[in-house]
Amino acid sequence: MQKKYLLAPGPTAVPPEILLAMAQPMVHHRSKDFEPIVASVKEDLKWLFQTRQDVMILASSGTGGMESAIANTLSPGDRVIAINGGKFGERWVKMCQAYGLLVDEVKVEWGTAVDPAAIEQRLKRDPAKAVFVQASESSTGVAHDVKRLGEIVQNHPGTLLVVDAVSAMGVFDLKTDEWGLDVVVTGSQKALMLPPGLAFVSLSEKAWAAAEKATSPKFYFNLKRERDNIRKNTTAYTPAISLIIGLQKAFELLKPEGLDGIFARHRRLAHATREAMKADGLELFAKGSPSDALTAVKTPEGVDAEAVYKALRDQYGITTAGGQDHLKGKIFRISHMGYADTFDVVTAVAAVEMVLKGMGHAVTLGKGVGVAQEILLNKS
Repeated sequence: MQKKYLLAPGPTAVPPEILLAMAQPMVHHRSKDFEPIVASVKEDLKWLFQTRQDVMILASSGTGGMESAIANTLSPGDRVIAINGGKFGERWVKMCQAYGLLVDEVKVEWGTAVDPAAIEQRLKRDPAKAVFVQASESSTGVAHDVKRLGEIVQNHPGTLLVVDAVSAMGVFDLKTDEWGLDVVVTGSQKALMLPPGLAFVSLSEKAWAAAEKATSPKFYFNLKRERDNIRKNTTAYTPAISLIIGLQKAFELLKPEGLDGIFARHRRLAHATREAMKADGLELFAKGSPSDALTAVKTPEGVDAEAVYKALRDQYGITTAGGQDHLKGKIFRISHMGYADTFDVVTAVAAVEMVLKGMGHAVTLGKGVGVAQEILLNKS
């Protein structure tokens, strides 16, 4: 028998309390049974997003939320800036092009964060209707400085800051209103501890004003219609009922911890993982601005990262993630977001050491584990 551990950067593990909540008998989405659930989660989403604005609930993946951000706020021919520092930055570029936008692509070396000053210079040189960025680029383990980008974009009244926060929301601080984040998108399958299938989108007043002028085609992803419905404690179309019931349970688990507590937990787990990997002689892929959602690790010379990823899965039942595109075989990625705590990190570090030792790499068993344990003993 082999016990399974899900430590991939999405989907992440789901607590049993949430699984049980979702296993309840089905209710009708236009019934008095479901309305109080929507009323509850819509307020909790404002708490999570740190916004006074409505947060729309879509039955889709996070990518659907990203597409809705484009379709509802922009028009074909609009010039936009898209920061491409990984697979999901690349996705912004491709989606914007699909909607006929003129894309000024800012290519950033994978593993590094964008320099906000470069975006500021571009906006001064040539105005844009929007700047697209990832708060957490999960393909590389990098966090971009969306707070500073928000400060910059606020000096350009005709520009929106559109943030993919799919692997950031509920992991580290994102003050949507205070930082001027005009459109923020996240998904259910990361820090919210749910299966895939829900996307959440918030728009600032500036973004809603842009939505009044946007001419891009939309039907299912019509956020104005969704806002009208969420204010009546319902959704425009048939929602993912069981997932929304699970979302209510997720907030019951998260809210007692508080946002500061949630952020501190993720910060502690990330710090322990990073320091453990370094203690084992491994190099982190993210340079200078690592995301607390996951840790991307470079394998030593001559060690195939895909072989490490597969050995973790096949030998020890631990599902992490490999690298994408040109990083395939060069990095593996360990998630510590969502339903994660001390022994998820200890287990992951111990397994990495055992896999590397089994491959003949010079690693001292328990060295990284000990470093992680010392850090994790400190709950502050």
